[in-house]
Amino acid sequence: MGREYSLQDALKLAIKAEKDSMDFYRMASAKATNERAKKVFDMLANEEVAHLKAFFDHYKGGEFGDLKSYMESPVDAKNPTYVKLLKAIDDNCLEQKALELALAEEKECIGQYTQLAQGVVDPAVRAIFTQVVKETEKHYALIEAEYAHLMGMVSDSDVDTFVRE
Repeated sequence: MGREYSLQDALKLAIKAEKDSMDFYRMASAKATNERAKKVFDMLANEEVAHLKAFFDHYKGGEFGDLKSYMESPVDAKNPTYVKLLKAIDDNCLEQKALELALAEEKECIGQYTQLAQGVVDPAVRAIFTQVVKETEKHYALIEAEYAHLMGMVSDSDVDTFVRE
């Protein structure tokens, strides 16, 4: 049996995840040299901001402070994906590595939120996770397409070979 999450617990998880994603995409965009990849990272960061705002509007807890302050708060330097992004910057393969990290992170989120949605009883909480899954699937497809473009892949079968392994 899955763990039952209250609406506020679900929102708290979503807020933290969206902030981490926003920070990741902002850093990737700031460091990217490929203009097309930079635009993709900017767009994803802006979508994460919109998700964060939507979740924040329904959250009743106070540990995040106000939305503006939370969005401007320091990056979670212990977030494993962020740490890997910093290493990719140092290795001079930012765009490729950032897209690979983003794909892995988005795929993990899809699995986690799908599992959570199946384990909750409250329809409002289930709806939150289900919506996050749908939006994350769109992000995954966008990132996958950008990765294929960046790597010079010519067909979806190339994506299967290099990304989905």
